Amino acid sequence: MSFLLTCPNCGVREVTDFGYGGEVSARPTGNPSFRELNTYNYFRRNVAGVQREWWFHRSGCRAWFIAERDTRTNDVKLTALPGEAAGSEDDDPQTPEASKVSGTGSRGEAGDERSEAG
Repeated sequence: MSFLLTCPNCGVREVTDFGYGGEVSARPTGNPSFRELNTYNYFRRNVAGVQREWWFHRSGCRAWFIAERDTRTNDVKLTALPGEAAGSEDDDPQTPEASKVSGTGSRGEAGDERSEAG
């Protein structure tokens, strides 16, 4: 099912422009046990209703942001950059790294110095 998602930087876009990053959950701190890591990596609440999720704008500004989406209707209640979302579980929501999303790599931006062969 397709729906619209609002990037905090770029505005409204088709959901196909974005990559889903999963539910927002607290990472284990310190030196977690294998059980804690297993729970963090593989167990999700997967609620039928509104949940807070990570999204990555892969076809636009390449920013990670948080969305609150109703999983039953795909109605998006809010989108915000990390730290700007009201009611954040932590002050630092531990933004995923863009380099770890499949299909991403470095992209030349205005002002980048790159040598061109030829």
